[in-house]
Amino acid sequence: MKEKRRNKWLHVRLNQQEFDKIQQQFHATTCRKLSDFTRRKLLGQLLVGNYRNASLDQITEELAQLKAELSAAGNNFNQAVKKLHMLSKIKEFEHWLIGYELDRRTLLRSVEKAAGLIAEVAEKW
Repeated sequence: MKEKRRNKWLHVRLNQQEFDKIQQQFHATTCRKLSDFTRRKLLGQLLVGNYRNASLDQITEELAQLKAELSAAGNNFNQAVKKLHMLSKIKEFEHWLIGYELDRRTLLRSVEKAAGLIAEVAEKW
């Protein structure tokens, strides 16, 4: 069922202290927009509180960075394999092998880091 279009405005003036208090309450909920939070608050609707686990946030941030690193390493690996299929001379193969070994070591370090973070999250849960 579609919600009716909102076309009415309600203007409210606040002093800085009142505004700061509303902002603080807003940030403690799962509402994404201040207007949604304010509407729910005024109409007495349910507001879901937001519980943040700072250590889990840090781990999530590190995992996101690690995902990007793994993606880059995977792309490098795929490019290296494609290049291997196109090589025709032994000298070219030696250069490819050196590059491949460096990429492999980078990938293994990233995988070990991911395993450590996953173990850390598992301990907390």
